[in-house]
Formats: sequence, structure tokens, C-alpha cells
Amino acid sequence: MTTINPPPSRIYLLRHAKSGWAEPGQHDFDRALDNQGFAEAEIVADKAADRNYAPDIVISSTAVRCRQTAEAIRRAINEAIEPVYVDELYNGSLGTYLAVLEGQKDSTSVMLIGHNPTMEEVLEALIGADQMMAAIPSGYPPAGLAVLDYRGVVSGSEAGWVLVDFITA
Repeated sequence: MTTINPPPSRIYLLRHAKSGWAEPGQHDFDRALDNQGFAEAEIVADKAADRNYAPDIVISSTAVRCRQTAEAIRRAINEAIEPVYVDELYNGSLGTYLAVLEGQKDSTSVMLIGHNPTMEEVLEALIGADQMMAAIPSGYPPAGLAVLDYRGVVSGSEAGWVLVDFITA
């Protein structure tokens, strides 16, 4: 499993909600949430707020569908949070996503809003394939929110990250 030093105590991994297909001539980057996606984003954001999930920082891909998902989170959890948009998360690699998480040294809890398949790769890297398959055997769904806590070193061995919740619409 992957370590992040120093680790935040909690990481939220949110895949953007369902988007529509690209219109003729439209770039993938500009695809917006469809009606189902807007509903999914609101439902997951409300569930997160109901469970008192409150990241110190929200970091999102700059793609339209991720920005729209981040806006739903902001409205439901804390309107004072201004998401940080990072271009490199669009088509970013596992290494890019992990570097963004590792760069958050002043935050105890970080929410990352991004894309699949990288979001699934990050989850697997942090908790391991067995834990991930038990939680999401069909793959990382749109608007899926993984909540991970850092368990640190236990009895001389690295316990690392543990999936404590997985929310879907």
C-alpha cells in the first residue's frame, strides 16, 4: 500500500457525478453533468453533510463535470470552502493524484474530486485491492465518495489507510 508523508488524518475521494456524452465538436473536458448527475452530486453531498464529513480543503479537476460536483459539495458542506482547481487532475496519473494529496501538509482532511480510472487506482493504492474489491466490486461509480482514515503505525507495522465509509447516490 502507498504511504503519504506526512499524511492527513482523513482523505475523501470523490469521483465526479454522471456526465452527458460530448456533443458534436465538444471537447471531453467541457462535458457537463447530465440531469442524473446533478441529482447524484446533490444526494452524495447531502449524505456527506449529514454524516458531518467536512474536509479542510477541496481539490478538484478543472473539467466542467468536476467543477459542478465540487459546487454541490460546497453548497451542502460549507459554503465558505472555495475549491482549489488543479489542471493536472484532468487526465492525471496515479502519481499526479498522490502528489497532490501529499502536498497538502497543512490540512488534516482533504477531498479530491477527479476522474476514473485514476480515482479507482488511488483508492487501490491506499487501501489495497482486497479492501477495494470488498467495498466496490463493480468498480468506482460516478458520484462515489470513499472516506479513508489514516491508522498510522500499529504494533511496529504500517497499518496505513482504512476505508471507513463509501457513499453513493
